Amino acid sequence: MYSFLILKLDGVMQAWGDHTYEDYRPTVNFPTRSGMLGLLAACMGIERTDMAGLADLDKSLCFSMRADSERTTKLTDFHTVMKARKVDIRKSGEYPVVSRREYLCDAKFTVAIELTAHANITFETIEHALKQPVYTPVLGRRSCPISRPLLVHSVEAVDALAALAQFEPNLGTVYTDSPALRNDRQIRLRDVPRHARVRQFSTRMVSVYPKGSAHVPE
Repeated sequence: MYSFLILKLDGVMQAWGDHTYEDYRPTVNFPTRSGMLGLLAACMGIERTDMAGLADLDKSLCFSMRADSERTTKLTDFHTVMKARKVDIRKSGEYPVVSRREYLCDAKFTVAIELTAHANITFETIEHALKQPVYTPVLGRRSCPISRPLLVHSVEAVDALAALAQFEPNLGTVYTDSPALRNDRQIRLRDVPRHARVRQFSTRMVSVYPKGSAHVPE
């Protein structure tokens, strides 16, 4: 059996950024690794300039998240931006461009956090930070406040899928980077932070367990 922290991410809007430019900021359909690390870093008071602290957090945690809402929609808002770096790499020059920002509306996620074999951070530290955050946690962007307390419970289970199954509604697709749950149905995301100050990211593989799929723990 392994230990897991269970979080609930619930808000009117959420935004979990993919590879972006100033004129287009999409959101993926579930919380990204960089977004989850940023949320926890804010709660723990880890500054963006604290590269060692951010690296410790990154190497200590695996995330498995389940989509709990079947009525999630995407909303796009628009901003005017000067001298923007566009999707086609060109600068906008002296003329403003219209920037599009995507948000998930009415999305809900249950997240199981597990420690890696190289963890330098304890669950006790994370639990304390979630209950008494140093900085205000948000759901991807500052315009996306949380609607409920993040921390639900700590549980014991054979794997993250079993941990998530202990919490309703046990219905949606699960996205995970847990090594114990690696499967043949994977997607590649560029959301592993490598340098927060200049926003550099590397890729990772995320295993997908669609709604209703079976899994037999090893």
